Amino acid sequence: MFDEKELILEAKHVTRRFPAPNHRLLTACNDINLKLYKGKTLGLVGESGCGKSTFMRFLVSLDTPSEGEILFHGKDITKMKGEELRLNRQKIQMVFQDPSGSFNPKMKIRDIICEPLMNFGRIKKSEKDQAARKYLELVDLPGEFADRYPHHMSGGQRQRIAIARAIVLEPEIVVMDEATCALDVSVQKTIIELIVRLQKEKDIAIGFITHDLGLIQSFAHQIAVMYLGNLVEVLPAERLEGAVHPYTKALISAVFDIHMNFSRKIERIESEPPSPLDVPEGCPFQNRCEHCMEICRRVRPALKELAPEHKVACHIYE
Repeated sequence: MFDEKELILEAKHVTRRFPAPNHRLLTACNDINLKLYKGKTLGLVGESGCGKSTFMRFLVSLDTPSEGEILFHGKDITKMKGEELRLNRQKIQMVFQDPSGSFNPKMKIRDIICEPLMNFGRIKKSEKDQAARKYLELVDLPGEFADRYPHHMSGGQRQRIAIARAIVLEPEIVVMDEATCALDVSVQKTIIELIVRLQKEKDIAIGFITHDLGLIQSFAHQIAVMYLGNLVEVLPAERLEGAVHPYTKALISAVFDIHMNFSRKIERIESEPPSPLDVPEGCPFQNRCEHCMEICRRVRPALKELAPEHKVACHIYE
């Protein structure tokens, strides 16, 4: 399914630690290894605070890891500085969770969409109107919206504008941080359809952060599940029902069946996750796992291949 010739970006042993009170360290990402392929979507799933947004920020150079490397076409972007870093930003763009927070409310839609093009000298000032209308129509919005301001638009329309702004530089990778979570379900559907269409047309690699396992399964090619800064399972989205890690299975069980199949019981994970400042030795999921063994309390399981393109970090399957 994944051709190594189409590999665009590879994260190797990426770790991020933040200083905390009393000389402690908070490990937001712990030894993360992931790949992004041309024209494919990687869905990163997990609870709030698990480190998924922290990891994706590394890809767009909004933060740098404490350890590890991120290779974009074989070159480590974490070591880039100055003009090299600025130019590389054209190739990896981001769509934020709240588009309004990333827009200047005093700028018209025309200026918001064309700002990246102007920053990199891609167009002249006289060409802004034509470019804005082109990309508005590309995301299924009328060209005359170019004269509006963000507060005149609905949430779904603002997210389409954010997507338009992200693709104007023709990037190879687009990172989307909970890009649909604040939208109505019907609007979510149209935004996902737009993302899928643009990906096919432009062969973009997408990194999509979400809490919604059902949503990401509907359009992603690969799903990576994080828990307390650790990858616990990585597998093709089409094989999600075959997930084996207790945490992934618990997430799947917690999804309500839209077909109203009440014979399938909604499960919940017992107990609360530990503090990120006090992750236990051994498996980070041990205090919430009904299959916990003695080795789980002593040794942290490594992410190992269970089947082709399917990796899991669990002592049960070693």
